[in-house]
Amino acid sequence: MAHQGAEHHHKAAEHHEQAAKHHREAAKHHQSGDHEKAGHHAHIAHGHTLHATHHAGEAGKHHADQHGLVHAG
Repeated sequence: MAHQGAEHHHKAAEHHEQAAKHHREAAKHHQSGDHEKAGHHAHIAHGHTLHATHHAGEAGKHHADQHGLVHAG
């Protein structure tokens, strides 16, 4: 269970790296005037960003579950 948080951090980093790659591709196509390809890569980049955000949130939840304080009401 301890590795679950680390795995989410790794997955978030991988998705951020893929998003950056696609943003660079989008910029290249945009600069050359191929807006259709630019939009395609921008859309893929956005998808990777959503996945990265999901995994970062899951890592945070895992951390809170493992190390958070529970207050009795």
